[in-house]
Amino acid sequence: MNEPGESMTRGRLEAFSDGVMAIIITIMVLELRPPHGAQLADLRPLVPKFLSYVMSFIYLAIYWNNHHHLFHVVRQVNGRVLWANLHLLFWLSLVPFVTAWMGENHFAALPVAAYGGVLLCAAITYYILTLALLACHGPNSPLAAALGRDFKGKVSIAIYVAAIVSAALQPLLACALYVFVALMWLVPDQRMERVADR
Repeated sequence: MNEPGESMTRGRLEAFSDGVMAIIITIMVLELRPPHGAQLADLRPLVPKFLSYVMSFIYLAIYWNNHHHLFHVVRQVNGRVLWANLHLLFWLSLVPFVTAWMGENHFAALPVAAYGGVLLCAAITYYILTLALLACHGPNSPLAAALGRDFKGKVSIAIYVAAIVSAALQPLLACALYVFVALMWLVPDQRMERVADR
């Protein structure tokens, strides 16, 4: 059974993370400014910005969803977990900046690579967060069983690296790789739900 302080800290961590992610999405949507004209053609210049926004919204939704499922299995947190979680939120807070930069410049090479860099760092810090939680719960815990070898997480990191490299020559290929990773993660890991139900 958890100590009251432990469950409260976990609850506060989840509530704070939810609030930060909500603010990040709000900042992102504020970058979508309506055109001055009232014709359908006036929306055409906004298409790259809108596509960037949709992709980033999906990524943030994936992180929120998986973060939520992860902490359903978590029983306690410590200072190391709190800092690891803040580290993840730092990189996610940069998503609105790289989203706007990429959309504003119509998927040019450097903004697309920078977008991948932020996604890569977010993926690495999410992995660090899981390691901090495993250290807190132990190798034989339900959390360890739910996480397993984290195949998707490791593959995602490799694809982000490939996308960043390819952005210099083929930015749209890099964007396609970002979309591919997002599609991999759209369905939350069922192992978390099964462990949480038990």
